[in-house]
Amino acid sequence: MTPRQKMINLMYIVLTAMLALNVSTDVLEGFRQVEDSLARSTDNASEQNKALYGELTDYNITNPEKSGEWYSKATDVRNRTEGLVSFIDSLKVAIVKQADGKDGDVNNIKRMDDLEAASHIMLSPAKGQGEKLRNSLINYADFVTPMVGDSIKRKVISDYLYPVARNKEGLIKNKTWEEESFEGMPVAAAITVLTKLQNDIRYAESEILHILRNNIDEGDVRVNRMDAYVIPSSKTVMRGSSYSANIVLAAVDTTQIPTIYIGDKELDKEKNGLYEFVCNQTGVFDYSGYLEVSAGDGSILRHPFTSSYTVIEPSATVSATMMNVLYAGIENPISISVPGIPNNAISATMTNGTLTRSGDSWIAKPKSVGTDVIISVTANMEGRTQTVSQTVFRVRQLPDPMPFITYTDEKGNPQRYRGGKPISKALLVKAPGIEAAIDDGLLNISFKVLSFETVIFDSMGNAMPEVSNGAQFSDRQKAAIKKLSRGKRFYISKVKAIGPDGIERTISPIEVFVN
Repeated sequence: MTPRQKMINLMYIVLTAMLALNVSTDVLEGFRQVEDSLARSTDNASEQNKALYGELTDYNITNPEKSGEWYSKATDVRNRTEGLVSFIDSLKVAIVKQADGKDGDVNNIKRMDDLEAASHIMLSPAKGQGEKLRNSLINYADFVTPMVGDSIKRKVISDYLYPVARNKEGLIKNKTWEEESFEGMPVAAAITVLTKLQNDIRYAESEILHILRNNIDEGDVRVNRMDAYVIPSSKTVMRGSSYSANIVLAAVDTTQIPTIYIGDKELDKEKNGLYEFVCNQTGVFDYSGYLEVSAGDGSILRHPFTSSYTVIEPSATVSATMMNVLYAGIENPISISVPGIPNNAISATMTNGTLTRSGDSWIAKPKSVGTDVIISVTANMEGRTQTVSQTVFRVRQLPDPMPFITYTDEKGNPQRYRGGKPISKALLVKAPGIEAAIDDGLLNISFKVLSFETVIFDSMGNAMPEVSNGAQFSDRQKAAIKKLSRGKRFYISKVKAIGPDGIERTISPIEVFVN
């Protein structure tokens, strides 16, 4: 084609494009009218929502325990809604100023047919706000829709709020929601789209506030009788402790018996809430469960509960007053118990020594002989510490131990030879030395032998003493024992020993008969 023909064709193309882009004044006026109607509807919804929020505020002032949860959720919905609506208002202002200049007024738009302003504000690569608006709508929808229990209403609100691009058949296509909504849109249409979003948000807010207001009373349980109950902390009270009980007003519905579960096992309804069983083990035990009752709206309300109980052994304490004796310098086992009180709630202290816990028992270690020990027992009863007893013990020195020779009998059992009867010379020769201990059936305490003396008589009747510095027979002592004939006797005397109390003492001798 000639250059002239090319120029004519180009002019036709430009003219056709201009005709296609031209938006009639009637269409723009229609957008303005729709926008005005939506704005009035949004304002009306906003006023209604303020009234609903005011009711929830009044409920919270008069009964915060009952309405506090719903008021808190309503406040969150209110704040998020106001934030999102204000953000959309700011987008309207930005689009109008982009079209009409810095003095642009949303309520008096001059260039309603501007096709670039909305795209610039919402879709520009650097500062486009369309993606931010889409994410804000998604976050708002995800926040409010779980609060709607009705599945149909939840779907309606979800469809209103979720920003999804669709084609004529309603199928999602390869185009973002912001591109579908604002690309190539005249200012009038873009403002109308944003106002519709505000209207949808106010509608969702209204639905949520209605639901939250109804929830305050919806779960109430209907009752037809009210009784007073006394619930004591304990029916057994120790002298000097406090009796405490909760006096409560309980409301019941005699037409329906609640279902009670202990753990996962249902309690027999014929027991009318009485839970009882035989306790076969001692200790502290916990149990839990829940109670189900029908609410006024027909739903089932579940009320969980937990409690605990303490089982102790049946016991009586019998003590001999004249035998309240502790031995100085050693660990004396003590049993301390308070009927009705678990061991972990009992504590004790003592004078003239130390008192320490050892499992379920106690260890008392007095210091000075002749000074009485006072053991004070306290118990924690229902959070209050109280002294329950003070017991006086006399402190005595350990009695002297008895010396003995350890040997092994024919069956391999260890035996203790204390004298007064024959013993084989072979066993005497094998014995390493002597030991000392208190083993009278009440005490079993070993002593350390420091030294001893053997006195053996020769054929002339002369005493031949030999000293051992320690618990072992010396070589001279063993040699003298080996020379003894059957029927002879010798003595182990001047035995010095020291016990766990640190006191050194000389103990009684042993008369040894050689067999």
